[in-house]
This record gives sequence, C-alpha cells and structure tokens, in this order.
Amino acid sequence: MFTYKPLLKTLIDKDLKLQDLREKLRISGATLAKISKGEYVSMETLDKICDFLDCEIQDVIQHVKKRERN
Repeated sequence: MFTYKPLLKTLIDKDLKLQDLREKLRISGATLAKISKGEYVSMETLDKICDFLDCEIQDVIQHVKKRERN
C-alpha cells in the first residue's frame, strides 16, 4: 500500500494546496480524489508532480509495509 502523506507535507512546506496541482498541472479532480484516498496514481502523474514541486519521489509517496497497516 502507498500513502501520499509526504505529498501533503511537501505542499504545506511549499505553501501550496492540492488544488494548485490541479490548476498548474491540469490534473483531473478524479486523480486528486485518488490521491486523497491513497489509491493508484500513474507514474506519469507522479513525475509531473515531482517536476513541478522540484522534489524527489519520496517527497510525494511512501510505501507502507503490510505489517505497519494493522
């Protein structure tokens, strides 16, 4: 399972909101909903987000090991 908590922290650090990603990168509302729910988002979208935020992938997404979910 993956979490987008690092993305939310990165956005706060850069004084941005998810809505800013939608406007600047033309990311759909459905994709933003997937991020909010921790669902699959394409690597292409993650690449766009990393480029826009000038950050690394670990600043956007984190893998949560199965034993840590319980």
